[in-house]
Amino acid sequence: MPSTPDAPLRLPASLRKKLGTTAERGRVHAIMRERGLSTVCEEARCPNIGECFASGTATFMILGDRCTRRCHFCNVSSGRPRPVDPDEPAKLAEAVSALGLEHVVITSVDRDELKDKGATHWAACIRAVKQLGVTVEILTPDFAGRRELVDLVLDAGPDVFNHNMETVERLYQQVRPQSSWQVTTDVLRYVASTGHPAVKSGIMVGLGETDDEVLTTLETMRGLGVHIATIGQYLRPSLKHWPVARYVDDDTYDRYVAHGDALGFTHTFAGAFVRSSYHAKEAHLHHRTKAPAPSSPSSPNLLRILP
Repeated sequence: MPSTPDAPLRLPASLRKKLGTTAERGRVHAIMRERGLSTVCEEARCPNIGECFASGTATFMILGDRCTRRCHFCNVSSGRPRPVDPDEPAKLAEAVSALGLEHVVITSVDRDELKDKGATHWAACIRAVKQLGVTVEILTPDFAGRRELVDLVLDAGPDVFNHNMETVERLYQQVRPQSSWQVTTDVLRYVASTGHPAVKSGIMVGLGETDDEVLTTLETMRGLGVHIATIGQYLRPSLKHWPVARYVDDDTYDRYVAHGDALGFTHTFAGAFVRSSYHAKEAHLHHRTKAPAPSSPSSPNLLRILP
């Protein structure tokens, strides 16, 4: 991790977002706390929490709130996790029903200490929610790149499989020292090769990457078979986290979107407040209205989808 600069970049006024009132967030908080559930919205200090909670939506975080990995950008607590709650799938379904959701996003911490990395529990949670007749989007860890574990999760029938690259290849190992660029890309390629579900990935900008590297990463994503791409501004949770190198302007986000659209993504979503699950339902619906465009094997910058 680079040393913290003496004068960290000031957050522009345009990126100061209201978190919403206690009353607006109260209903979601109550439903989650009654069942001992967590949201990544709170753990990661997402700037969209007020907007999402006020509209009765949240990204559920299963398998506890302590991660076995420590990424330098992430505010989720790391350490020894608590035992897995076998009743969590049922509690999750109850919360989804109580909130009246139609599209549910589920994520989790890494559970590297578990033999199956949490895959069996993931599958149980997906099935419990799918029984409600809603669409399910999952934002998963890498499951150590083990295809049999990814298959366990896919067999549960998620509608969208999201696994984030988080940053460009040059910075990946510095930002995510316990993860692997190769494993991340292998997981995305493998899921895309199965033909279902829709595949999604995203990165943050402001970690020290260049615009050309962002465009190249979009090309890599599309070559792997990713359908939906998200790009958002990295906002430093605290002075202990990775420093912000820049704040990206709207014209640059427009350039990212234009490039993604030209590559054939069914949905390219880029902007300062864009996060993996922000407006996830709309992104999924947009994807369903467009036939996935095949990656062009003639382009030298695109990776061929392997069988």
